[in-house]
Amino acid sequence: MRSQVKGGPMERTIFHIDVNSAFLSWSAVKRLREDPAALDLRTVPSAVGGDVKTRHGIISARSIPAKRYGIKTAMPVVKALELCPELILIPSDFETYRTYSAAFLDILHKYAPVVEQLSIDEAFLDMTGTEQSIRSAIFGGIVDGSLTGDEATRLRTLPFPMNAAVLIKNEIRDTLGFTVNVGISSNPLLAKMASDFEKPDKIHTLYPSEIEEKMWPLPIEDFYGCGRKTAEKLRRIGVHTIGDAAKLDASLLTGILGANAGAYIYEAAHGISKRAVSDVQEEAKSISNELTTTVDIDAENLETEGMRIMRALAVKVAGRLKKHDFYAGTIGFSAKTDDFQRRSIQQKLSDPTQDAEKILAVAVDLMHQLLDAPKGLFGQGRKVRLLSIFTANLDHGDFRQMTLEDFTAHRTEIEAEIQDTRRKAEKERKLQALSKTLEARFGSDTVWRGRKPEGDTSHD
Repeated sequence: MRSQVKGGPMERTIFHIDVNSAFLSWSAVKRLREDPAALDLRTVPSAVGGDVKTRHGIISARSIPAKRYGIKTAMPVVKALELCPELILIPSDFETYRTYSAAFLDILHKYAPVVEQLSIDEAFLDMTGTEQSIRSAIFGGIVDGSLTGDEATRLRTLPFPMNAAVLIKNEIRDTLGFTVNVGISSNPLLAKMASDFEKPDKIHTLYPSEIEEKMWPLPIEDFYGCGRKTAEKLRRIGVHTIGDAAKLDASLLTGILGANAGAYIYEAAHGISKRAVSDVQEEAKSISNELTTTVDIDAENLETEGMRIMRALAVKVAGRLKKHDFYAGTIGFSAKTDDFQRRSIQQKLSDPTQDAEKILAVAVDLMHQLLDAPKGLFGQGRKVRLLSIFTANLDHGDFRQMTLEDFTAHRTEIEAEIQDTRRKAEKERKLQALSKTLEARFGSDTVWRGRKPEGDTSHD
């Protein structure tokens, strides 16, 4: 994570930039541009997803006011309305999302030499070595008049990299109309943690020297990369915050969580990350199944022929996930039209799954959004001849974020692991204490751990 400059090491400067409530924000901005007097959906309890008329389906995005009611992504619309009866529901608009995502990324590429897109609404930026170019951009903005008044004064006086973060954040807000959070650190892990601090429209730093103050007090569930199963295991041994985990021995963590997960928690809790930011896109792991239909699918036979195919695809995908012990963090649906155009949409899940019924429910909701929503393919006069369910962001069972039901099912196993680890640690402590007592009384040559000395033929 260091680069060499004139023979000396230089800390990386890493940003994590995340759009605040992306789908909801982008829909709100579009509405305000079409009608400046319209209600700003970001200021009230509102959500994207499901069928607006029937109020069925799942939530794909929600405003910050809606979040305060406990509304989450992938939550059934019916449940969301129980939590907040006045919730405003709006339909998905994927063309708008793609447009704003592309414009968002264009601004990031304008200032960063390396941009790693994580999803449609977030990215890592490696800003190392850009201090001079940022200062030049600020000076250029003052000269051409795009930066004026207090903003220009502030940018001229701010040190790097804070000036870069303000410049990028403000340009996105002023030119595109939506806000982002920026996290700044020396590695991607800490930058990601920083961007998840207070929202919206904020800039936060989390340097290694700030870990104890800013990160350690956070609940263990807020730890990036710590799934629910891992968090529950840690809570059962008294680990409630990231700082609690940081104070444990690495051997105890690996004993409870396994070698990989334990090592990750130990290193990450101390701010250690070997991950680099890269703009080289790797092929994503995914599992999918598709089927070319014997008859074209349209609005008339979607609920019969279409649903029959979707159920079969969900069962196949779930079976393959279980076979490899993978849990899907993203579920998608795609279709090929009668003029051979392929269209697809996807949904992130708050709880990764390998359950066929859950996969089917999300995929069917996406199918309706893509095909028979007001701006769907059927409304454009298209028919469909291929249906597909795909999954991505696959996590192995040991590292996924797990549901409460999963934890309950494995409670006995977790308790046994914890008790076994504690017994081993207590046994080792007693052996060390006994060894010290014997050595103090009879000398350091009295005790041998594991075997007798050579030539000793005595019997126990």
